[in-house]
Amino acid sequence: MAATNFSDTPTIVVGAGIGGLAAAARLAAAGRPVLVLERHAAPGGKMRTVPTASGPADTGPTVLTMRCVFDDLFAAMGARLEDHVTLHRQHLLARHFWPDGATLDLFDSETENAAAIDAFAGPRAADQFRAFSARARRLYQAFDRPMMQTAEPRLPHLAATVLRRPRLMADMAPHATLAQALRRQFDDPRLAQLFGRFATYVGGSPYAAPALLALIWQAEAAGVWVVEGGMHALAAKIARLAEECGAQFRYDTHVARIETDGGRAVAVSLADGTRLPAAQVLFNGDPRALATGALGPGTGKVAQAAARAPRSLSAQVWAFAAQPSGRDLAHHNVFFSADYAAEFADLRAGRPPADPTLYICAQDRGLGRAPPAQERFEIIVNAPPLEGPSRAAEEYAPCLKRTFDKLNHMGLAMDPLPGPEALTTPGGFESLFPASLGALYGQSPHGMTAALGRPRARTKVAGLYLAGGGAHPGAGVPMAALSGRHAAEAMLSDRTSTSTSRPTATRGGTSTASRTTAAAPSPSSAS
Repeated sequence: MAATNFSDTPTIVVGAGIGGLAAAARLAAAGRPVLVLERHAAPGGKMRTVPTASGPADTGPTVLTMRCVFDDLFAAMGARLEDHVTLHRQHLLARHFWPDGATLDLFDSETENAAAIDAFAGPRAADQFRAFSARARRLYQAFDRPMMQTAEPRLPHLAATVLRRPRLMADMAPHATLAQALRRQFDDPRLAQLFGRFATYVGGSPYAAPALLALIWQAEAAGVWVVEGGMHALAAKIARLAEECGAQFRYDTHVARIETDGGRAVAVSLADGTRLPAAQVLFNGDPRALATGALGPGTGKVAQAAARAPRSLSAQVWAFAAQPSGRDLAHHNVFFSADYAAEFADLRAGRPPADPTLYICAQDRGLGRAPPAQERFEIIVNAPPLEGPSRAAEEYAPCLKRTFDKLNHMGLAMDPLPGPEALTTPGGFESLFPASLGALYGQSPHGMTAALGRPRARTKVAGLYLAGGGAHPGAGVPMAALSGRHAAEAMLSDRTSTSTSRPTATRGGTSTASRTTAAAPSPSSAS
């Protein structure tokens, strides 16, 4: 089969989530013709919004962490993040509430956190926090480069990292879950509960996820930023800059099939029958869609483990506007359950927790100005992924009662209460992101080597690549953006021999590709 000519055949990116956007931007900035096909009406993937009486409300990720990942992405497009997005650094990281009436604020300052924990649980707890924070920092520094920043992490390389730093083995606690390690680290069970919650950031349970996930605390402690206009505004800006580098975008466009020929991805077919030849294809969706044949038989050998692996958590997500009363809220707020083990036992059994922990993002706070009377909120309630047909219409009433009865019991009231249109259930997420079973973070993170089991950017099908939270290095906005970088680097490397004479594009510069920002609407199933 003749080599594809980059001068007239684009690289096609299926999906405009943050992984697809990051890859498309880097490829376009390197001079490659790029066409992004997105089944929804706007970029962002899970960084989406729903309308409310007070304006669009985020119903996905709410803040930016690991800012250096996005500084690097914008630099690749010849831009600076701060010139295009207004960021508000959060000194107060989160406000935590317990059923016994206790509260604890955590900050972006270890000194202030130790003082707050001292006042909350005593000087011994403060010392234990300092030790935990130092451990999380060592883990993060040890595994950032050889794991997260590396496109193809290898177990021998990671083992060598540990051997060079003997203390790391004790820090990793390789035979312990996160919950077990935290019970040993903290005398106060509330602090173990608080830091155990970081397992849910990647869709896991602290009672099954590895103790290594303590490093997530360091990523958050290093800085949290609220994006003016919401996280979807960040996605829109990345898409706009990618267009200025020459990328084309088509929204409301459903990819029904990825075509292969001789073991190589060569084209995509749309639901309306249109066939689009491709020099390379990047799939920015749940890898399980490929493994289960949802995009045609030619991709069935891609990420085969994803079809069998346990799924991460899903969620019931509320996005609405209301007037709060009774509790002083920060931007990030967590209302904990009385029995964390029972909560995750319910999730493990496939049922919504009777007493859930509630994460509340007060989206109009943390912006340096007083919030309006009617504020925008997002509430996230952990839920199991789907195992069979969804009954989303039946989930509203019990979820409404569980969520807002709990808040009332803990002293927070919302007026008015949200209607069914404000709730996205696991079944709703399956509809939005097909073949995911509603799991928001791809494969389960449970087990010491789970992170090594995620599919990488390169696949067994030549010319077909992966990016997104379901691929390495994993879930979360910065991780998905890193997956886009890994994919773009692999795609550029694999085609260097056919594109060395092509000039590098710049924003508003030499690229002659036209910009397409809309296409005929069509039903969709897998992007």
